[in-house]
Amino acid sequence: MKCPFCTHTEDKVIDSRLGKDGDVIRRRRECLKCEGRFTSYERIEEILPLVIKKDGRREPFDRQKILHGLEKACEKRPVGIEAREALVAKIEKKLQESGEKEIPSSRIGEEIMTGLKGVDEVAYVRFASVYRQFKDIKEFMEEIKALFYDKKDGKKILPR
Repeated sequence: MKCPFCTHTEDKVIDSRLGKDGDVIRRRRECLKCEGRFTSYERIEEILPLVIKKDGRREPFDRQKILHGLEKACEKRPVGIEAREALVAKIEKKLQESGEKEIPSSRIGEEIMTGLKGVDEVAYVRFASVYRQFKDIKEFMEEIKALFYDKKDGKKILPR
C-alpha cells in the first residue's frame, strides 16, 4: 500500500474493522517512513457486467462514476456520503444478482433515479435533468410535476 503522504510502500496495520454490511474491511494504517496515518478499504472483487454505453461502446462497471454523478446531484443537499454509498452498493448488488454479462447504461441511470427519488427530490431532479438531457423547460416541468402525483392512486399531492 502506497502512503498518500510520502509514497513509501511499507506500512503497518493499526486497526481493522468490518464495515456495516460486512462486505468491506476498513483498515487504519501507519506509514513506516513518515508515520502518517491513513485509511484503506478492502472489498471482494466481484464480477460485474459490462456497461453498454449509448454509442454502443462497452466498458467495465465503475462505481466511482456513479458516486461522482451522485456527488454532483447531491451538492449542497443534506445527503451524506453514507446514503450515496448505500445507493451505489444497492445498484451493484442488483446488477450482480441479475447474472447478466452486459447491461445498458440506461438501466443503471434509471436505477440511480429511482434510488434518488426516495432520498432527495431536488437531487433527483438535478440528476434527471442531466441524465435525460431535457431539451427545454417544458420537459423539465413535466418531470417536476410527476413528483407531485401519488403513484398508487394517481392523486395530486401537495409539495412539502
